[in-house]
Amino acid sequence: MAFHDVYLGLGANIGDRAKTLAAATDRIGELVGEVVGRSALYETEPWGFESDHMFVNSVVHCRTALSPRQVLEQTQLIERELGRRRKSVGGCYADRPIDIDILLYDDITVDEPDLKIPHPLMHERDFVMMPLNEILGR
Repeated sequence: MAFHDVYLGLGANIGDRAKTLAAATDRIGELVGEVVGRSALYETEPWGFESDHMFVNSVVHCRTALSPRQVLEQTQLIERELGRRRKSVGGCYADRPIDIDILLYDDITVDEPDLKIPHPLMHERDFVMMPLNEILGR
């Protein structure tokens, strides 16, 4: 069985944010693959919308036997389990209890309507790049 390196961006800005990110990381370990690295937690301003609620963000590195599509399905399941009811659409963002984005999957590129790897906006977002660079040792 082949294993792949996947990097996931996690964010939460409502509820017990740190507890939600910890629960998401645990579920990623159960449903996606062994968590082999995680960044510190970063508190950041909302990006792309106005809110009084600050985000807590982190990046998780895991080893998975799942395909990119299966990783997406499992991370969306985790989001639903942790209270996420709707995804952001068309650049319209809102407060959310959890958000999990696939940032990188090995060194492959995926360009499908609902799945883009590498994440197309990650380089514009310090709240992604700071924890990702921490995990990558940059």
